[in-house]
Amino acid sequence: MSAVKMPAGLTAAVDAWAEAHQLVRSDAICRLVELGLKRAPAAPPPSSATIASDFARIEERAVHEIDRLLDPALPADERERRIRRLTEGPPEFSHERIDLPKVRT
Repeated sequence: MSAVKMPAGLTAAVDAWAEAHQLVRSDAICRLVELGLKRAPAAPPPSSATIASDFARIEERAVHEIDRLLDPALPADERERRIRRLTEGPPEFSHERIDLPKVRT
């Protein structure tokens, strides 16, 4: 069971359609929604470019936050190593990551 809040004009139009098709309001609303969903184009799945840009943005934020938390006295190469290890994971597990490309040997 669902409740639907509609403006008075839309309710009147649904009631008129229901009467023309000899249906009660709830059945008319159900049929009209089904008809609308059949006609509406399917929502496109997110593109791989969108997913890649989202991933890049998330990774950038993570790197920024990690960099902010690290000791500023650390040498640059050690900072980069720690950031890389936290964002990519330990090397012994990198082959199990599904979000990274596989290394072909």
